[in-house]
This record gives sequence, structure tokens and C-alpha cells, in this order.
Amino acid sequence: MESCVKLTVIWMLALFICIDLAMVEGEKLGSLPRCSWAGIYNFGDSNSDTGGISAAFIPVTSPYGMTFFKKPVGRLCDGRLLLDFLVEYIGLPYVSAYLDTINTDYRHGANFATGGSTIRKQNESIYQGGISPFSLDIQTIQFTQFKARIIDLWSSRHPAADISQLQRPDDFSKTLFTLDIGQNDLSAGFRTLGEQQLRAQLPDIINDFAISVQQLYGQGARSFWIHNTGPVGCLPVTTFNVKNPKPGYLDQYGCIRYQNDIAMEFNKQLKARVIKLRSELADAALTYVDIYTAKYKLISNAKKYGFKDHLKVCCGHHENDVHIFCGKTGIVNGTKVFGGACANPETYVSWDAVHMTEAANRWVANHVLNGSLSDPPIPATHACYNHL
Repeated sequence: MESCVKLTVIWMLALFICIDLAMVEGEKLGSLPRCSWAGIYNFGDSNSDTGGISAAFIPVTSPYGMTFFKKPVGRLCDGRLLLDFLVEYIGLPYVSAYLDTINTDYRHGANFATGGSTIRKQNESIYQGGISPFSLDIQTIQFTQFKARIIDLWSSRHPAADISQLQRPDDFSKTLFTLDIGQNDLSAGFRTLGEQQLRAQLPDIINDFAISVQQLYGQGARSFWIHNTGPVGCLPVTTFNVKNPKPGYLDQYGCIRYQNDIAMEFNKQLKARVIKLRSELADAALTYVDIYTAKYKLISNAKKYGFKDHLKVCCGHHENDVHIFCGKTGIVNGTKVFGGACANPETYVSWDAVHMTEAANRWVANHVLNGSLSDPPIPATHACYNHL
């Protein structure tokens, strides 16, 4: 009995210490001004692509963009992405795609993300497996070239260059560098590798990610906002062909368990590497953001938060094992069928079976941008501070 009391007292003291530390950290943060962000440079896949893959290959068509922009704008969503809510939160304009160069404003940064991008180069094409040729290392090279050309144009004051549309060279160190990539590395692995083979590749994938961060640091990047990957086993597209699964194959919410397990292992290794990078890159502020927890909370409580079941898809025709994806046309029983959108996308988690709706993106943004799921627990407005 006495030992139980002692343990209870110890637990209570530990709890009070944690609360005190959190309060001190909050007070420290409250005394610090917001970061004066000059811009944002983003690297990633379709979860944050604002028009890159659409400019490079086949343009995104209607009904994409219908909710907020009222037209297709290169985003694989009915409206805004998590990245869009991030730039709104820190007080910047929407970030332009690097590959979309027509009448583009780069004064506040650029977006190098493209739909289908991976951390590691994949041995398949965008037409075969939907994998973009612009892997993270290529995106990093593009940024290096982009920065060099901007510095050259500003220094030479070339008369043909409209430098008013370009970021000032002194502002590169004052920008937020965001990374949201890795989902397609796992998806490609699920298609082409066994579970254990994919698990064995995770350290190499994480190492390649770290190399890109180190290269960006070498180019002057100092503030990093790094998303982990979401619960890929919960994407409706992954469950379309699951028939009579064995007990335990799916979790209680209909997600493919082993795929989410691998995503969590990926995230565990990613977080450990980010922590290690903090000791390697002394002047960097690296914030690790737990997107997985936010998305899984929404998925597992969709109805509680005003959404339909997370496996229901707003855009596309998905009935009786016939799948016509969003914005595409197919033939069903001799009749042409268009993969159109639902009337109320704000009630859906999934927009097109792969990507979330704007409403779901907003919900996730409201749960991560304030720092409540970050390490360290700081909001995006203060992600320039590396020591609190």
C-alpha cells in the first residue's frame, strides 16, 4: 500500500513538473515576436503541389478547384491545400509553382512540389505509376539554380529581367522552408515490394531526405517546417480492391493496418533524423510536424466532426467495382459517365480517393499550425526560433 502511495506521489510530481515546463515554454514563446517571414519555399508531392505537375504535364481540369478558386488552379483538391492554410496563417500570399512560369510572382518564394514526387528516385514513369520525375533531390537542385539566377539578376540588373517579381537575395535566410513528402515512396513500395523489403528501405529513404535538408541548409535555409506522412492505409484508393480481407488486415476504421504501421515506422525514423539534424545544423530551426496524428484523428472521428465516413469519395464515380476518377470520363454499361463532384464537398474527408477536401485540409491545419502536434511545440508563426 505504501509503495502505491509513493508511486502516486511521484506520478503527481512528474505531472506538475511537465505542466510547469509547458507553462514556462508558453511564457517564453509569448514573449517572442512573430517571425518576420519574407517568403516560403516548399518541397513535396501532390499534398502541397500548387500547380507544378499541372504545368509540366497535363493540366488539372474541372471540377478541381471548384470550392474556393472557382476554377482549376493546379491543385489536386476542390480548394485550398494545407500549404495554402499555412501561408495564410503566417501572413503570406499563396506560393507560386516554380514550374508554372507564366505571369508568376516569386517575390515571396516558390513551390517546387509536384504531384507524384518521391524522396528517392523511382524506376517508373509518371505514365506508368504516376510517379513524378521531380524527386526531392531534383527539387533541391531546382532551388539551388533558382537562387543562383535570382542573385545574378539582382546583381547584374539586366534590363530584360523584371526583378520586381523576384525575391530579394537578402531575404532567402528569412524564408520558411517546408517539406511534405514521403507518401509516394511508401505507395510505390506497396505496389512493387514486399512488406519487409519496404521496411528495409526506410533508413535509406530517410537518409536521402536528410541529405536534401543539409543541401538546403548549405544554400542558406535556416527555418524548416517538416511534415511527417499521413495514414496512407486509410486512403479510399488503397481499399477499393480489398475483398474479403483476413481478420486483422483492416483496422476498426477500414484502414489497411500494415500500411499504416509502415507509415508510423517511417515517421518514427524521420523524427529521429530531424532530431539528429538539429545537432548537425547548429544555426537551423527544425520543426517536426505530426500530420499523421491529426489526419488519423479526423479519419477515426469523421462523423463526430461533421464529416461523412472517410472512405466515401466526393469526386469521381465509384460504384459496383467501377472506378472513374475525378474529372475523367468512362463507359459504364455502354453509357458515357463523367467522374463529377458531389454537391457538398465540405462534408467529405476525401476529395478524389487520394487527396483530402479543402474542408478536411482546413481541419488538419487548425490542429497543426498552432504547434500542438509539433516538436518542439511551436506554431508556424514562431518556427524561426531554434532555442526556446
